Amino acid sequence: MIRVVATGTFDILHPGHLYYLEESRNLGDELSVIVARDANVKHKPRPILPEDQRLRMVRALKPVDRALLGDLHDMFRPIAELEPDIITLGFNQHFDEENLRQRLRERGLGADVVRISGYPGPLASSSKIVEHILKTRGPTPPAGGEG
Repeated sequence: MIRVVATGTFDILHPGHLYYLEESRNLGDELSVIVARDANVKHKPRPILPEDQRLRMVRALKPVDRALLGDLHDMFRPIAELEPDIITLGFNQHFDEENLRQRLRERGLGADVVRISGYPGPLASSSKIVEHILKTRGPTPPAGGEG
């Protein structure tokens, strides 16, 4: 059995997330997903949805066999518990694949690291969706110009 682990924030689920998880699931027999903890998301704006809601949404997706929250202090702890053969990264995740492979080896974890390509749709990231909402549904200027 080939175990795959996908990781991410999964804020405002969209087709890009589903594509990432489907492609990850296609690499093995079982897909576990580690959802980032609110406190650990530091490389981008804080998630809009809290971690328990993001976890619940990811658990409901068809390609996902198991989903759990990441560890607050050691990102490798859940990976060691899951013992995956493959860890997938999304196209825009900030990890360097070779650096991650080295850190896994240092922890005695032999998983391969695979980067999944980006979804080709125009609204394939949470930040693009937020931008689109603000642009198309945000406050409208008052009629008759500035007042």
